[in-house]
Amino acid sequence: CTHCPKAFRDKWCLTVHQRVHTRERPVACNRCSKTFKDKKTLTDHRCIHTGEKPYKCSECGKAY
Repeated sequence: CTHCPKAFRDKWCLTVHQRVHTRERPVACNRCSKTFKDKKTLTDHRCIHTGEKPYKCSECGKAY
């Protein structure tokens, strides 16, 4: 990375990481227009709109 000492195994990981420094957020939610640095973060965000709770605590069983 040209902004910090981190190194990455491929160009895509570096590109997404550099968005932390540049604050670029090219991926937008089509329901609320909120923007994100990558598609994975957008996918996690979409759960807000669908009510889906894909992560379940193994201790108490509560879903998030």
